[in-house]
Amino acid sequence: MQTLNKKLSEETQSIELVIGTFIISTVLFAFYMFTSQNANVLLFAFPFAVSVLFLNAIMLFHLTNRFIKLYKERKDIAIKILLVLSNIPVAFLYYAVAIKS
Repeated sequence: MQTLNKKLSEETQSIELVIGTFIISTVLFAFYMFTSQNANVLLFAFPFAVSVLFLNAIMLFHLTNRFIKLYKERKDIAIKILLVLSNIPVAFLYYAVAIKS
């Protein structure tokens, strides 16, 4: 049973999701800003943003479920939940800057 809990704490899918979506979102935002707010970039960025929202919601639900069930792993899972939630203010900042410019 000890090796099972150790293996669960080493799951990195949530961290990979956070880093991957952050990098792709930043690249899309930079591309949008450097192309003088070209609307064609938004044709790709909007479906990406919707899919990222959906994927992050699924990951948040999964991590919340694990947080409730695995008492010994709560610290690691809580950090992963905070990382997933950290994409929200970044996306809001990108949205606010894109709308104002």
